[in-house]
Amino acid sequence: MEGGRDIKTKTQSGFRRFLSAVIKEPRSIGAIAPSSPYLAKYLIAGIGSGSRVVELGAGTGIVTQAILESGVEPKDLIALEQNGDFADLLKERFPNIIVAKANALDLKQHIGALDGPPDFVISGLPLMLFTMKQKTSLISQAFEVLGPNGFFHQFTYGGKCPVESSILDLIGLKATFLKFALLNLPPAFIYRLERR
Repeated sequence: MEGGRDIKTKTQSGFRRFLSAVIKEPRSIGAIAPSSPYLAKYLIAGIGSGSRVVELGAGTGIVTQAILESGVEPKDLIALEQNGDFADLLKERFPNIIVAKANALDLKQHIGALDGPPDFVISGLPLMLFTMKQKTSLISQAFEVLGPNGFFHQFTYGGKCPVESSILDLIGLKATFLKFALLNLPPAFIYRLERR
């Protein structure tokens, strides 16, 4: 078990890398601070032992840690992160999971390592900054790979679901508000997408 000093050092290192990435690529990060443990807890609602999970935009690994702590086996988790510094940090922190330095829009190319279709896609992507075409491609791919009872969880700072009803209608999905994470900077809203 790690000592408090090791955890503190890793947390500080993660925050420094996050700050550096925000300065270098603010539009690709879409946040002013890493996700809080409270947001992570709400975002992984329903995930547990036996779940297969794909995490998009894993960042510094706050949500990744929560997924593993929920009982998901490392072999059943794939994290996609396009930022090279974040991808390296994830590989250091979680050497037993699959980390792909990849754009989430290439989702289908990176799920082959799972033993079956994922049960959850957990997204930390700034979808409000995506074009309609990008969102449609991403959500379509997610539901092509998800199992029949699979869920797509997304958080947003904007209050309303960041996936427009026209996209939901096109793919045959419904969006449900799950939780408001007040203790996050900034506060965030969590939504679940699922097939109708």
